[in-house]
Amino acid sequence: MSSLDDLIGRAKMLLAEGHSPGQIADELSLSMETVTWLLTQAKGTSAPKDVHIDWTAVSSHAPLLEETAQMLLNRYYLSQVGDKVGSPAADVIVGIALSGIPLATLIAVQEAAKLSIYHPAKQNQSKQPTGSISGNFAMVNDQRCIIVDDTITSGNTMLEVVKYLKKHKAIPIAIWVIFDKRGITDVDGVPIYSLFKISRID
Repeated sequence: MSSLDDLIGRAKMLLAEGHSPGQIADELSLSMETVTWLLTQAKGTSAPKDVHIDWTAVSSHAPLLEETAQMLLNRYYLSQVGDKVGSPAADVIVGIALSGIPLATLIAVQEAAKLSIYHPAKQNQSKQPTGSISGNFAMVNDQRCIIVDDTITSGNTMLEVVKYLKKHKAIPIAIWVIFDKRGITDVDGVPIYSLFKISRID
């Protein structure tokens, strides 16, 4: 079975289990456009140009996940040489559901910071989906925030989170991700600190 066939099978299985296309996109670290194609494979259309990242060898083992969170912390602090950046780097670490949550939790523990969870609009199945901060965790109003996720795919979710935070008078100071599939330096003025930049060369 080809890797594309495998992705089609996994996408269809997740859909059958009740996942929304947005949740499938997060689960497979793919764009919504790619997930739509995997689920429909519309005639006359070719597969979107995307890169699938399978990092379950790390994400499924807590000690490796903890080391990855530490690398994100180190990546940020090493980039701040010459700037006076104290610890914690922010008041609140905002984890994007789902894959950003364990990373944000580990970082918040290390930084002795508050933890907040953001649910993106694409995971909301209502008629007018909106993103939201979970009421069970820290609020972001008037707080300096670092946004954490595993992957930037299209950048749409990150832009949504940044706008949400600014609307609620929070101060997003950085975005930390493991994989950057866009190769961008910032989202709406908020700098991105990634461990890996992923490029597709055709």
